[in-house]
Amino acid sequence: MLNLIDEYKISKFIIGIDEVGRGPLAGPVVSAAVKLTENFDVKQLDDSKKLSKIKRNKMYKVITNTCKYHLGIANVKEIDKYNILQATFLSMRRAIGKFELPSNYRIIVDGPWSFDKKNKNIIPKIKGDLMYPSIAAASIVAKVYRDNLMLRLSKKYSNYAWDANSGYGTKKHIEAIKNFGITVHHRKSFAPIHQILNL
Repeated sequence: MLNLIDEYKISKFIIGIDEVGRGPLAGPVVSAAVKLTENFDVKQLDDSKKLSKIKRNKMYKVITNTCKYHLGIANVKEIDKYNILQATFLSMRRAIGKFELPSNYRIIVDGPWSFDKKNKNIIPKIKGDLMYPSIAAASIVAKVYRDNLMLRLSKKYSNYAWDANSGYGTKKHIEAIKNFGITVHHRKSFAPIHQILNL
């Protein structure tokens, strides 16, 4: 259950960070870092994937209008160059790098890895989006931002149905790649695309 008290046991200045877009065949990976207000109502929060689109968009507006947050993006070229995990870490560093951090700050990140092993203030939390409100909020901000980005791109690349699949490897998306080829937004290093290009 999400509880701000558990976060404040770690530090009075907590930033939650989460990413969206590690799995898709197209589009960037996006990380969001969120510092919730002290009186934030966490009852409406949940992991972004568990919320309906309507509620997710509503919470996105609440979070971005009332809390401090920053986004970090690693583009497709960086994903293909460094691999998706390292590109994810890069996007997280970019998001955190936009904050002015006090000495008592701590960063809680969803997952088993720190994006900067030299920084002892970063605390990885497996399934952190289910336990920590700041991470849950970050997951919402990252997902809505990336979904909206893919929606805008889909207007130019309508054959790939990114408005519906957000770049993930659905059957329709893969068929479109086979029929129409790849775009500059496709990840050439990902297995399905790599295999199609080598046919």
